[in-house]
Amino acid sequence: MKTTIEIPDPLFRKAKSRAAERGQTLKQFITEALQARLAGGPNTTGPVDPAWMNGFGKLRRFRSETARIQTAIDNEFENIESEDRL
Repeated sequence: MKTTIEIPDPLFRKAKSRAAERGQTLKQFITEALQARLAGGPNTTGPVDPAWMNGFGKLRRFRSETARIQTAIDNEFENIESEDRL
């Protein structure tokens, strides 16, 4: 089935790059990612925490501050030129 979805440009570029690294088409990569996500397992019932939260910010009393910091990080990364991302 064909469908149209809108995803952020940085996510699209990362997915396309990862698919190329694996020798897959973007369609194959996205299909596998969706199958894995829908199969269940850890972190599939709620939002996925950023990697930096594994060591910092998981305390309940800091949840709103952690979310504020992550939003600031996400906003700044949206402003980085693509050639500056590595």
